Amino acid sequence: MEAAVGRRSPGPVTGKTGKRGYGVPEKGRGHDRLRGHGANGTTGVQVAERRVRWRRLRTTLELVRANPTGRIALKVFVAVAGALVVAIGAVLIPLPGPGWLLVIAGLGIWAVEFHWARRLLNFTRRHVQGWTRWVTSRSWPVRLVLGSVGLLFVCSIVWLSLKVGLGIDVVARLLHYLATN
Repeated sequence: MEAAVGRRSPGPVTGKTGKRGYGVPEKGRGHDRLRGHGANGTTGVQVAERRVRWRRLRTTLELVRANPTGRIALKVFVAVAGALVVAIGAVLIPLPGPGWLLVIAGLGIWAVEFHWARRLLNFTRRHVQGWTRWVTSRSWPVRLVLGSVGLLFVCSIVWLSLKVGLGIDVVARLLHYLATN
């Protein structure tokens, strides 16, 4: 039933129920899931479940938007939730932590209701993917230099944040510690 590369042959998929199209493998046969149906190890069943979840969410949002009060409440909720996540992300950008990731997540929340946020999120996604493709196409020494420059930048931002924000000069303390010990 399975080909040499670990993929199922095309045809109806049956599970324990014996009905066509369910795609649930039988337990105890060494298969925890169907294999080879999607990219990144996702299965056909997982992709279908994800589509059903998104469709359900989209339908719920359409029902909320159908009511004028719901539409306004949804816009306000999305605006406040997105602003809160973006604000937390903006505070965390100079500090160690997932600052940019939270900013992009807040943009994703805003993109549920606001067209400008959806366009900005797509713009960001395209440029991050382009940058990732460019970096991965470079040789290891170039990647090492890029990583070192990035690490140096993050360290200098952390140092400046600690010095200006909290009055702690980490470099001076480190030099004093090295001189006394």
